[in-house]
Amino acid sequence: MKHLSLAVSILGAVATATAADPVSHLARCATNHPAAAAAGRMARDVRGRTYVAPARVMWTEGAERTDRLVEDPRGQVFVQNPGVCRLTRKDGAPAAVLVDFGLELHGALQILVGNTPGNKPARIRVRLGESAAEAMSDIGGPKNATNDHAIRDDTMLVPWLGTREFGPSGFRFARIDLLDDGALDLVGLRAILLVRDLEYLGSFRCSDERLNRIWITAAWTAHLNLQDYLWDGIKRDRLVWIGDMHPETMALATVFGRAPAIEASLDLVRDATPLPQWMNGISSYSMWWILIHRDWYRFHGDLDYLRDQKAYLVPLLDRLLSKIGPDGAERLDGMRFLDWPTAGNKPAVHAGLQALLAMTLDAGAEICTTLGDADAAGRAAAGAKRLRANVPDAGGSKQAAALLSLAGFGDPVAYNRDVLAVGGAKDMSTFYGYYMLEARAKAGDVQGGLDAIRTYWGAMLDRGATSFWEDFNLDWLPGASRIDELPAADEKDLHGDFGAHCYKGFRHSLCHGWASGPAPWLTRHVLGVEGVEPGAKTVRVAPVLGDLAWAEGTFPTPAGVLKVRHDKRPDGTVESKIDAPPGVKIVGPAARK
Repeated sequence: MKHLSLAVSILGAVATATAADPVSHLARCATNHPAAAAAGRMARDVRGRTYVAPARVMWTEGAERTDRLVEDPRGQVFVQNPGVCRLTRKDGAPAAVLVDFGLELHGALQILVGNTPGNKPARIRVRLGESAAEAMSDIGGPKNATNDHAIRDDTMLVPWLGTREFGPSGFRFARIDLLDDGALDLVGLRAILLVRDLEYLGSFRCSDERLNRIWITAAWTAHLNLQDYLWDGIKRDRLVWIGDMHPETMALATVFGRAPAIEASLDLVRDATPLPQWMNGISSYSMWWILIHRDWYRFHGDLDYLRDQKAYLVPLLDRLLSKIGPDGAERLDGMRFLDWPTAGNKPAVHAGLQALLAMTLDAGAEICTTLGDADAAGRAAAGAKRLRANVPDAGGSKQAAALLSLAGFGDPVAYNRDVLAVGGAKDMSTFYGYYMLEARAKAGDVQGGLDAIRTYWGAMLDRGATSFWEDFNLDWLPGASRIDELPAADEKDLHGDFGAHCYKGFRHSLCHGWASGPAPWLTRHVLGVEGVEPGAKTVRVAPVLGDLAWAEGTFPTPAGVLKVRHDKRPDGTVESKIDAPPGVKIVGPAARK
């Protein structure tokens, strides 16, 4: 898998196995061969299969030669397997090993077994974890370990002189326990990384290595969730949640260009949600579906695909318009949701939905104008105008204030000064943190955004993260452990002791695609690269370096990859070098330098 090397050069090392496309070969079988008839019912897995060796052994009981799991990660069992790791269980005493693969990944665990007690299938227990502590936990325990959406804790048989795979799930750590008395030889343990092999066309580097690592970790977080469809999480929430897709879509378009599965995911939920239902049962998620389509069209300019949405889009816009009251206030039903940290703040949820509805109607008017439906565009624009005549209070919420600012409900500078900048990164969230950053940039406070990224997303890296989480709160940090170490007796477990709502304790996902917002934000506001015409035929380049000495990177367009480099001069001005693909027009401050 040639394209993974860019990301994993920072996040970890992998060994690769590549298979030919079986469907195309089977289709060429002789017509009387059973495989020829079966080929029409087959579909190739679009993901690649990459083997990852353990980076270290963290803990053992009743085990010897555990170093061999790291030093000699064999992919084949032999009749004679000298010097391999051996688990020995006697009179019920534990025999177990915990390994760390060094990076968050999606896939399965491959267990290669030599000798077993009595040369018969042996019972083992396998536990996967996104943190070391999760891999040591028990289902249903006080810290809420679960098997929701993916089985990550189970007992199973492994063969004598054979191989067994366990998964898939999202994990970084794996614990193996032998449950039968006797000795079991572990010839090898390997993680099987299942992910699409996509080229990292977009990139970001600057004079601050912390920001560089945050960018690539955000990109990796989104990449891991790009499976057959675009998921929200790889351990729990292996589902298509439309609202959660918006920051993921922005990240994936920035990193990969026209990433596969986004359109399939949008269409999947559309087709599964006949009107008047709300997508995923959440009114805001039907609105995010419209916003994603507007932004996807801006990135790629595929008018035919946009036309395919009209039959669903226009009635959805009319349904949304029916949820505006006579006073200009939104009256949306269904689950009223922005993100989990705002769930108990009803004024904030109302303010956020008011702003989000106005943004959605703006996007709908833009799409309908593009599609030549002036009547629908006019209705949507008029509805947005009515909503802006009723300006709700943000309820002290950074989420609501960000949306109100982005939707044009007031002075962006005032929203930033009075709400968003208060306390720096305090009260940010991984999902709506992206919109908080966007609102700070709109207020001209890119430096504040940079500081918040370093503090908030950087704090996850400081505690061992290699992907970004479903939620995170800076208040969790005092006295808390790292996720890549077993908590000491006097430490809080950063994974198991925190969380709220649906993500309490170990149920908390440590790889959630909605947390990938720093990647598109850094590209748009620090590199200053933004498409301003559908299909990025015209690109504005307006860098804001803040306290950085330089920044450089690439941005995928349908015409090719745009390259930029910005250096701060001694007088504080910026020198820019731009290499644009043929046919892409560059505008903005950097174009004149």
